[in-house]
Amino acid sequence: MSKYMLIMRTTDEGLAAFENVDFNDMLEIMGKFNDELMRAGVLLAAEGLDDPSDGVVVDFSDETPVVTDGPYGETKELFGGYYILDVASKQEAVEWAKRLPYAKGTKVEIRRVPTIDEFPQDNEWIQRERAWRERTGQL
Repeated sequence: MSKYMLIMRTTDEGLAAFENVDFNDMLEIMGKFNDELMRAGVLLAAEGLDDPSDGVVVDFSDETPVVTDGPYGETKELFGGYYILDVASKQEAVEWAKRLPYAKGTKVEIRRVPTIDEFPQDNEWIQRERAWRERTGQL
Protein backbone atom coordinates (compact mmCIF):
# COMPACT_ATOMS: atom_id res chain seq x y z
CA MET A 1 0.00 0.00 0.00
CA SER A 2 1.12 3.56 -0.70
CA LYS A 3 -0.06 6.96 0.44
CA TYR A 4 -1.38 9.36 -2.18
CA MET A 5 -2.46 12.94 -1.64
CA LEU A 6 -5.43 14.18 -3.64
CA ILE A 7 -5.10 17.96 -3.81
CA MET A 8 -8.28 19.85 -4.68
CA ARG A 9 -7.64 22.91 -6.84
CA THR A 10 -10.75 24.97 -7.26
CA THR A 11 -11.17 27.35 -10.18
CA ASP A 12 -13.45 30.38 -10.38
CA GLU A 13 -15.85 28.22 -12.42
CA GLY A 14 -15.88 25.52 -9.74
CA LEU A 15 -16.44 28.05 -6.96
CA ALA A 16 -19.31 29.63 -8.88
CA ALA A 17 -20.98 26.22 -9.24
CA PHE A 18 -21.07 25.83 -5.45
CA GLU A 19 -22.20 29.41 -4.67
CA ASN A 20 -25.88 28.51 -4.53
CA VAL A 21 -25.49 25.07 -2.93
CA ASP A 22 -26.86 24.90 0.61
CA PHE A 23 -24.05 24.26 3.12
CA ASN A 24 -25.91 21.31 4.68
CA ASP A 25 -26.45 19.80 1.23
CA MET A 26 -22.73 20.16 0.51
CA LEU A 27 -21.89 18.48 3.82
CA GLU A 28 -24.19 15.57 2.96
CA ILE A 29 -22.69 15.16 -0.53
CA MET A 30 -19.10 15.22 0.78
CA GLY A 31 -20.06 13.15 3.83
CA LYS A 32 -21.36 10.34 1.63
CA PHE A 33 -18.12 10.29 -0.36
CA ASN A 34 -16.02 10.41 2.81
CA ASP A 35 -18.08 7.54 4.22
CA GLU A 36 -17.25 5.46 1.12
CA LEU A 37 -13.55 6.14 1.67
CA MET A 38 -13.82 5.18 5.36
CA ARG A 39 -15.76 1.98 4.63
CA ALA A 40 -13.16 1.02 2.00
CA GLY A 41 -10.45 1.54 4.62
CA VAL A 42 -8.39 3.90 2.46
CA LEU A 43 -8.95 7.29 4.14
CA LEU A 44 -6.06 8.52 6.30
CA ALA A 45 -6.84 12.26 6.38
CA ALA A 46 -9.05 14.86 4.74
CA GLU A 47 -9.30 18.59 5.32
CA GLY A 48 -10.75 21.59 3.57
CA LEU A 49 -9.11 24.98 3.79
CA ASP A 50 -10.49 28.33 4.86
CA ASP A 51 -11.03 31.20 2.44
CA PRO A 52 -7.71 32.14 0.81
CA SER A 53 -8.33 35.84 1.43
CA ASP A 54 -7.83 35.10 5.16
CA GLY A 55 -4.43 33.51 4.53
CA VAL A 56 -0.95 34.92 4.20
CA VAL A 57 1.97 34.13 1.92
CA VAL A 58 5.60 34.00 3.02
CA ASP A 59 7.66 34.73 -0.09
CA PHE A 60 11.33 33.71 -0.14
CA SER A 61 12.18 35.50 -3.40
CA ASP A 62 14.57 37.88 -1.58
CA GLU A 63 17.09 37.34 1.19
CA THR A 64 14.52 38.40 3.77
CA PRO A 65 11.16 36.61 3.57
CA VAL A 66 8.25 38.93 2.73
CA VAL A 67 4.82 38.29 4.24
CA THR A 68 1.74 39.42 2.32
CA ASP A 69 -1.99 38.95 2.86
CA GLY A 70 -4.18 36.86 0.62
CA PRO A 71 -3.60 34.06 -1.86
CA TYR A 72 -0.35 33.51 -3.68
CA GLY A 73 -0.18 34.42 -7.36
CA GLU A 74 -3.10 33.68 -9.62
CA THR A 75 -6.44 33.08 -7.94
CA LYS A 76 -7.67 31.00 -10.88
CA GLU A 77 -6.59 27.73 -9.26
CA LEU A 78 -6.36 27.75 -5.49
CA PHE A 79 -5.54 24.82 -3.25
CA GLY A 80 -8.85 24.20 -1.49
CA GLY A 81 -8.31 21.01 0.48
CA TYR A 82 -6.87 17.54 0.39
CA TYR A 83 -7.34 13.85 1.05
CA ILE A 84 -4.60 11.39 1.96
CA LEU A 85 -5.45 7.86 0.91
CA ASP A 86 -3.66 4.58 1.58
CA VAL A 87 -4.21 2.63 -1.62
CA ALA A 88 -2.50 -0.10 -3.62
CA SER A 89 -1.54 2.01 -6.63
CA LYS A 90 -1.63 5.37 -8.33
CA GLN A 91 -4.42 4.03 -10.52
CA GLU A 92 -6.56 3.29 -7.47
CA ALA A 93 -5.97 6.86 -6.25
CA VAL A 94 -7.05 8.10 -9.69
CA GLU A 95 -10.22 6.01 -9.53
CA TRP A 96 -11.13 7.51 -6.14
CA ALA A 97 -10.37 11.02 -7.41
CA LYS A 98 -12.67 10.51 -10.41
CA ARG A 99 -15.52 9.79 -7.97
CA LEU A 100 -15.12 13.03 -6.01
CA PRO A 101 -18.39 15.00 -6.01
CA TYR A 102 -16.91 18.23 -7.39
CA ALA A 103 -18.27 20.67 -9.93
CA LYS A 104 -17.00 21.36 -13.41
CA GLY A 105 -13.86 23.47 -13.24
CA THR A 106 -12.35 21.69 -10.24
CA LYS A 107 -9.04 19.90 -10.69
CA VAL A 108 -7.53 17.21 -8.49
CA GLU A 109 -3.78 16.78 -8.44
CA ILE A 110 -2.57 13.35 -7.25
CA ARG A 111 0.86 12.96 -5.70
CA ARG A 112 2.45 9.99 -3.94
CA VAL A 113 3.59 10.65 -0.36
CA PRO A 114 6.98 8.99 0.24
CA THR A 115 7.42 7.11 3.49
CA ILE A 116 10.23 7.70 5.95
CA ASP A 117 11.56 4.25 5.00
CA GLU A 118 12.55 5.63 1.59
CA PHE A 119 15.13 8.00 3.08
CA PRO A 120 18.67 7.09 4.24
CA GLN A 121 18.14 5.36 7.59
CA ASP A 122 21.66 6.17 8.80
CA ASN A 123 20.95 9.93 8.58
CA GLU A 124 20.78 11.59 12.02
CA TRP A 125 17.74 13.71 11.10
CA ILE A 126 15.83 10.74 9.71
CA GLN A 127 16.62 8.83 12.92
CA ARG A 128 15.32 11.74 15.03
CA GLU A 129 12.16 11.98 12.97
CA ARG A 130 11.61 8.20 13.17
CA ALA A 131 11.98 8.35 16.98
CA TRP A 132 9.49 11.24 17.12
CA ARG A 133 7.04 9.33 14.91
CA GLU A 134 7.35 6.27 17.14
CA ARG A 135 6.78 8.36 20.30
CA THR A 136 3.71 10.00 18.82
CA GLY A 137 2.23 6.80 17.36
CA GLN A 138 2.75 7.79 13.74
CA LEU A 139 4.77 4.71 12.77
